[in-house]
Amino acid sequence: MIELEGVPELVDPVMIAAFEGWNDAGDSASSAVAHLEREWKGEVFAALDAEDYYDFQVNRPTVFLEAGVRRITWPTTRLSVVRVGGDKPRDLVLVRGIEPSMRWRSFCNEILGFAHELGVEMVVILGALLGDTPHTRPVPVSGVTSDPDLARTMDLEETRYEGPTGIVGVLQEACTHAGVPAVSLWAAVPHYVSQPPNPKATLALLNRLEDLIDLRIPLGELAEDARAWQLGVDQLAAEDSEVAEYVQTLEEARDTADLPEASGEAIAREFERYLRRRDGGPGPGPGPGSVAGGHATDGGESTSYLRDTGSGRTRPPKPPREEPEDPGDGAGAESSDD
Repeated sequence: MIELEGVPELVDPVMIAAFEGWNDAGDSASSAVAHLEREWKGEVFAALDAEDYYDFQVNRPTVFLEAGVRRITWPTTRLSVVRVGGDKPRDLVLVRGIEPSMRWRSFCNEILGFAHELGVEMVVILGALLGDTPHTRPVPVSGVTSDPDLARTMDLEETRYEGPTGIVGVLQEACTHAGVPAVSLWAAVPHYVSQPPNPKATLALLNRLEDLIDLRIPLGELAEDARAWQLGVDQLAAEDSEVAEYVQTLEEARDTADLPEASGEAIAREFERYLRRRDGGPGPGPGPGSVAGGHATDGGESTSYLRDTGSGRTRPPKPPREEPEDPGDGAGAESSDD
């Protein structure tokens, strides 16, 4: 029996989860949930028992000093809640932790137990993978689900993946079998610059999440961090002619693949999004599209540095149909195994 004393009754709650490890290239997904916790001052109300799910020789505890007293932080998964006001208030249940070492089915059942008790209407799981994508282009973000009805109504890909999976895939399937609508959002991180952090990928995930749940997300300094990250990678690439040539090859391949997406339907979709945010969509903060105010703009980018200078587009087109969990799929993507 899950006890949730002290947790208020939630309004249209959505659970958003991310896990460090195999499904978290560049720490992009876990950083996105950490950002939501920080910006909306999430209050932790539960933590899973670390000894049930973690091998401490793989995920070691850490020692720190607090007021001169030595304390230990154990690897675990924590749940917090944030209350978002505005014209259409909506509460979020944030799940952030580390991919468990064992007992994955029990782990997922415990997460789903909290979702049931809190009345969660949908679960969104964030992930990031390594792929053949240039750092100079908008970050591709794929939205996938196992529910054909959800795929149709929310413009998502219905996953057909077969092969090794991580906790993101297992939790999504557990949600499906439990009758809980579930979506996974995957950001593709350039494999040649995979070390964390990757604020540009984190920003792309938050932009896509914002569209998915119809909620404006305060970005704080994330847009500036993403700009600085890209400038830094630009400088490193410019110092190595082989890397620069490789990046150019990826750019050409990306631009060629994206050309068919410049359709009337895509343009209409973007125009509708612009009108919605111009009129002041749901969520707190300054007016829509405000970079200075720290809010996302279009679904694939938030500042001009993310513009595709080759084609002139101001948002990333819908990514190619790829299966994000496959470490060796035909698109050249591979999962992080940090």
